[in-house]
Amino acid sequence: MAQHLKIGKVGEQEAVKFLKKKNYKIIDQNFSCKIGEIDIIAYQKDTIVFVEVKTRKNNLFGTPGQAVNKSKQKKIIKTALYYLQLKNKYHENIRFDIVEVWFDKGIKDINIIPNAFSV
Repeated sequence: MAQHLKIGKVGEQEAVKFLKKKNYKIIDQNFSCKIGEIDIIAYQKDTIVFVEVKTRKNNLFGTPGQAVNKSKQKKIIKTALYYLQLKNKYHENIRFDIVEVWFDKGIKDINIIPNAFSV
């Protein structure tokens, strides 16, 4: 497995732990379909939260959250709408969060950006 994929997996695992501590109930991970992929799907209270996890070693090319550009957001939204249709959850409240993970020989910091973008 390529180094960046390993770091990404570690970031996702740490993000799950972080979200659980913040009372998110994880219902799916790495949901994938022909449209795209969503890293983590969780409930927080009465809201389904679609979470994109970005892991970086530094901010040389911007923060991890800045890597979730408009194009990536559109793909996540389309994938989320497909997920809602598939699971018959169209009437649920939804939100899109980004979890930023900084990793260099271990987790340095984790930050959540709630409601980072919307439909």
